[in-house]
Amino acid sequence: MRVFVTGASGWIGSAVVPELTGAGHQVVGLARSEASAAALAAAGAEALPGTIDDLDVLRAGAEAADGVIHLAFKHDLAFSGDFQGAADADRRAVETFAETLQGSDRPFVIAGGTLGVAPGRLLTEEDRPDSPSHMGGGPATRMGTAELTLALAADGVRSSVLRLPPTVHGKGDHGFVASLIGVAREKGVSGYIGDGANRWPAVHRLDAATLFRLALESAEAGSALNAVADEGVPVREIAEVIGRKLELPVVSVSPEEAPAHFTWLAGFLGLDSPASSVLTRTWLGWQPTQIGLIEDLERNYFD
Repeated sequence: MRVFVTGASGWIGSAVVPELTGAGHQVVGLARSEASAAALAAAGAEALPGTIDDLDVLRAGAEAADGVIHLAFKHDLAFSGDFQGAADADRRAVETFAETLQGSDRPFVIAGGTLGVAPGRLLTEEDRPDSPSHMGGGPATRMGTAELTLALAADGVRSSVLRLPPTVHGKGDHGFVASLIGVAREKGVSGYIGDGANRWPAVHRLDAATLFRLALESAEAGSALNAVADEGVPVREIAEVIGRKLELPVVSVSPEEAPAHFTWLAGFLGLDSPASSVLTRTWLGWQPTQIGLIEDLERNYFD
């Protein structure tokens, strides 16, 4: 299968590409720089120059492909405080893919998120957000984009949303957990919000990459899939590992003080969002094989 992949040289994409080529697929990756193009060539993939803002490039990439995996997201923009801007760009990209793939029965897999979909209870693949607006702003926009993608099943697209936990971990991670470590270094304490009992699910990037391939190959149209290995790690436990490894005090930060202490991360850090992948494993035969979050933190995050 000829597969067009956005975000192909990113944190997850750089694991997805060799997973696809190793299974015999031909990969064309969106490359926003010469360095990205070189990384794709080294991985045995073809590069298509452009960014997710280049809608004509996205359209051309999808038209020439047998399937699309959309991983690109402006994380640098989101993490600098403009999550809405990043979510809006993502929405435009998905709408472009939707128009291009309509009626083709080709697979279209996007990266979504588990965080906040079913706050305070165990999320399953059958859950949908009652109202994406309860998250507000950019997160609500991104949830709405995931729902739009699932609805494409009625328009002749074999669409699926692979919901990633906030902690897609592994050596070289620069996402949520790495940001939490950065806050601890800056503040001189390793913090959590309230009693820290709220839970974050997690998955290793290599296990997530395998699931993206399986979704491309065989997910049913309109499937929501949960890329979850650890159903729910208490945030306090994460903070305790960070504190021990950095030799910093581990402290509770009140909800009122959290925005000043954790900045943009505060809105996510306090959520209780455990998630199950029982149905995903049953449907696609996926079985995570990599180490869990806490062991990975101990081994690979403080070199």
